[in-house]
Amino acid sequence: MELRQKAKWSIAVPTSMGVRITPADRQPVQASDKFFMQATSAETNVASVASYLGEPALVLTAFVKNSPIAAFIKQNLRSRGMTFCAKEVEQGGPWGYRHQFNIADSGAGARGPRVHNDRAGEVGRTLCAADFDAERIFGEEGVKILHLSGLIAALSEETGELCVALAKAAKKHGTVISFDLNYRESFWQGRRAELEKVFRTIAQNADILVGNEEDFQLCFGIKGPEAGGKDIESKMGSFRALIEEAKREFPNASVFATTLREVISAEKHLWGAILNANGEWFTAPARQIDVLDRIGGGDGFVGGLLYGVIKGWDMEKCLQFGWSCGALAVTMLTDYAQPADEDQVWSIWKGNARVKR
Repeated sequence: MELRQKAKWSIAVPTSMGVRITPADRQPVQASDKFFMQATSAETNVASVASYLGEPALVLTAFVKNSPIAAFIKQNLRSRGMTFCAKEVEQGGPWGYRHQFNIADSGAGARGPRVHNDRAGEVGRTLCAADFDAERIFGEEGVKILHLSGLIAALSEETGELCVALAKAAKKHGTVISFDLNYRESFWQGRRAELEKVFRTIAQNADILVGNEEDFQLCFGIKGPEAGGKDIESKMGSFRALIEEAKREFPNASVFATTLREVISAEKHLWGAILNANGEWFTAPARQIDVLDRIGGGDGFVGGLLYGVIKGWDMEKCLQFGWSCGALAVTMLTDYAQPADEDQVWSIWKGNARVKR
């Protein structure tokens, strides 16, 4: 996969930033009075792998003007080595705009995690194509990879139009486009025709498509094989069959990938991944991993995969690095992986958890 060589940014992501609050000590929300707060969004979770490993990352977003939560988020993005380009939106009084709240515990043992999204008045829903100079970003400055997700694409009519505009500008200037479908039923209710058109337009321009079997079926109506077993091997077989259909629908895409997860308990998962690149299949066989907090594991996978593409690695190596970044992310309390260096990630792939002095 050829990347634009003259580029100021290795990766760019449009996103709606918010905060996640998580109870201490793996307790459920309703039984807790102490919480950890972090800045979060799916798209910056993905870009964090590259930024922590020294690649320049650009975040396209919106902030509530003079908000202490916005100040908290800005400081966090700076600490991750990210640059942000953002419009400032007046709050408009107590019932105006704010940043989303994601209230989620980590689960424990047989009790799975529970997530409650509070997105009323979310400032990110106002993002639109006119907020950013796409010609400057993709034409003059240059971007190697534009990463889009179905979460920002489906957030509002305006954000959908923004994602389409960014994808077209990126395509025009030789930027590789990655699209993680991230289907969310609650976002699609009453909007299927509108969102399928947006998602199809983005996918038709994308070089890399990430999503599980359900994502492709629900976003595009692609007919998959008859439902098989729930084990990872069965899921791999179903995904292979479905992608043969997806490749005919989206011939521009050269890479299709997904993670495969089987939950044993909140703290133990079987974790695998599969990727098709130019018709060739690669797999990361399912292995048991230990989980501190599962949120962000899939984003870590995509972030590691895209970092490998930025570095020019072969696709099997990209898949392995992605698998390992996902496994790293779930050992952290943040929703995003914070790799110290490449060696730390490869140690996870090798199964080497020995102390390094």
